[in-house]
Amino acid sequence: MNTLTAIQKHEQRIQQIKAELAALGPMRPGSLSKQYNVCGKPNCRCKDPEHPQRHGPYYQLSWVHRGKSTTQFIRRPLLPEVRAQIATYNTFRKLTEEWVSLALRLAQARLLAARRGLSK
Repeated sequence: MNTLTAIQKHEQRIQQIKAELAALGPMRPGSLSKQYNVCGKPNCRCKDPEHPQRHGPYYQLSWVHRGKSTTQFIRRPLLPEVRAQIATYNTFRKLTEEWVSLALRLAQARLLAARRGLSK
């Protein structure tokens, strides 16, 4: 593939990525985990010496934003929505990473084209 063709392909893909990013819906970073707890009641099922049964599951969302780690419990009815937001965020991250990689390749291709005296 020649340099001008590479430049055009990179530019086209970057435009596609921009359109895909603009179409993304609500998002949030993080990961969900199931938590099971033991309470403090002495005769509770979670304290049974032979067959303890912990309370739960409770769903906990954990994320880091601007260097601050945060956790939040998520109620069961909200799980599908939160999972969708996490998936959207992961898509966002992949698309932006691809955009940066393409931008670097595009810059290199433009430098090469300039050295060779090609337009663009």
